[in-house]
Order: sequence, then C-alpha cells, then structure tokens
Amino acid sequence: MPTSLSHILICRTDNIGDTVLTLPLAGYLKSQYPGIRVDFLCRSYVADVIRSSCFVDEVITLEALTDPVSYFAQSGIDTIIFAFPNKVLARAAKQAGIARRIGTSHRLFHWLTCNKLVRFSRVKSDLHEAQLNFSLLRPLGLSTIPDLAAIPAWYGLSANEDVEIQALFAPHAFNLILHPKSNGHGREWPIGHYVELVRLLQAADSSIHCWITGSAAEGEWIAQHGDALLRMPNVTNICGQFDLAKLTSAIARADGLIASGTGPLHVSAALGTRTLGLFPPVKPVHAGRWGPLGQQTQVLSQTACVAQGPACQAGTACACMQSITPAEVVEVVLGWKDAMRN
Repeated sequence: MPTSLSHILICRTDNIGDTVLTLPLAGYLKSQYPGIRVDFLCRSYVADVIRSSCFVDEVITLEALTDPVSYFAQSGIDTIIFAFPNKVLARAAKQAGIARRIGTSHRLFHWLTCNKLVRFSRVKSDLHEAQLNFSLLRPLGLSTIPDLAAIPAWYGLSANEDVEIQALFAPHAFNLILHPKSNGHGREWPIGHYVELVRLLQAADSSIHCWITGSAAEGEWIAQHGDALLRMPNVTNICGQFDLAKLTSAIARADGLIASGTGPLHVSAALGTRTLGLFPPVKPVHAGRWGPLGQQTQVLSQTACVAQGPACQAGTACACMQSITPAEVVEVVLGWKDAMRN
C-alpha cells in the first residue's frame, strides 16, 4: 500500500453504463486496503445509483461542485483517479495540491495536471470496459486485472423498496422490463422485433407482463414508431415516469430486463436481476467490451458480422441486431420463468 493512502476519489462524469462499470473499483479498493475511504464523483442524474453501493462512502455530483479547487483542498483526499478525463477537474486537483493524481497518458492535459500516468488503449483492447478501469490502479501497486466473473461482487449495489413499484408489479406473476432505446449509445434491436417478442410471449404465457422503460423523449419515439407495442394487452408504458432512483427500484423488483448496450442494462446486471443484453459482434460496441456483468446475465449476439463493410450500419439498420430473432429472446425469457418454478 502506498504511503499516505487513506482517502481516494474516483471521478467518472459521463454516462450511466460507463459509471456503473467503474463502480467495482470502489469495492476492489476496499477489499485490498481495509479501512480506506472511497468517494465517487459523478453526474447528478447517476448519483442515486452510486449512492446505493455499500462500497462508496460519499457521492459528489459534478453539477454541485461549483468551486472544485476549494473542495479538493479541504476534502482530505490524497488520491484522485480520473476514470473519465475532465480537464477542469484535473487542473483543480493539481491546484489544490492533491498528492496523487492518476489519469491516462493519451490525454495531453493529463501530462500537465496528473503526476501518475497510465498507458493503455480502450479502443484497441480486447478487455471488457470494467476490466480496463482496473488498469488505473497500477500507480497504487495493484496490477491485477480481475476475471470477469469476479467483478460483480464489487458493485455492492442494492435498491430501496418502493411501494408504488410493489403495487404496480403485484398483480403479475412475472414482470419483464423492456428498454428498447439506448440514447444513441449502442446499436438497438428493431422496434418491430419488440412487438413480435411481446406477441409471442402473450401467446406462450399470459402471466408475463412487459413494462416499457426509457426517457420521455424515448417514449415519444416509441409511440411514433412502435405504437403497436404500446397497444398490446400485456404491456404498460412507463417511459419518462420515473427518475433513475425509482427506475432502479423497478429494475431490482423486476423478474427480468432486456435491452441493448445502455445504462439500465448495467444497472440491472449490477443489482443481480435476470438480464439479457442484445449486441452486435462488431468492435468496439460488442458484448466483449460492453456486455452486462452480473450473477444472472446473458447475451445474444451473432458470432460474426452478417453484413460487412458499408452494409454494416448502426441504429435500426444494423443487420446483426436484426438477425437476433424474437423467438430466441422468448426462449430465454421462458427459461427464466421455468427456473423460478424450480
């Protein structure tokens, strides 16, 4: 253990999924250095999820940090890990005299602001995003990259029971969350496939109820392009109705969740909910880099791109995503339901 290491701040100030996949650093650090304090700096809309981890002592939000130099100077923090580059925060950490400032070497401003540089490439690596984050611990004498199977134990994530969610889910034997959109962060399964999935599930087992989640804007898109999905009798649309804290409670209470590469997929995996991720086999958006990590996670993806070159397009035109059939997804969901009976 490096000398004077007692209070670490992990900075990850981008999206939900990226932030959740950085969270295991906190649990791992506490397992290696018992008694150490680990705080987390993130964007405000992700904060409630990070606060739900038993391994994080305090959450600081980027939006509330109006004077980062003063905050850092008075915080007692001796080590800052910039898991996501932020020039303003890196400069403030240096001005505040934080003893150990860790950042990646490929950012020029880190050469001017960080005194512990780590060299690795996220784009070219074959490691999972969560594993790549562990590379940032090398300056602390921790050089091991954990196996994927070990990482879920360091989320430490739980969710509060919510009486409204309990009341909504109570009438149904099996509550399945479908999160069709990805806020532009991943390749999405076609909305028509979701319609067919729900139709097949209704025919196979009428006790399965589907809840459509997403932002208000995503809900509007689904209403325009997937109205047939929202009119199905075994579907309830709750897009835009919950903040992230309440959505997290719903995911924790649900019997399963299906999504492509998006934040709620990783929240679900971290909570231990049955989770199915739908991915293309194309780097760097493939499951090997962004797949859900948890005790009850599965992935459906082709073994190779089905439309090479210019024919391989993102969004609804992705042939690899289109080739994942609703019947394959139904088989997974019915398998979950059968496992609950046993």
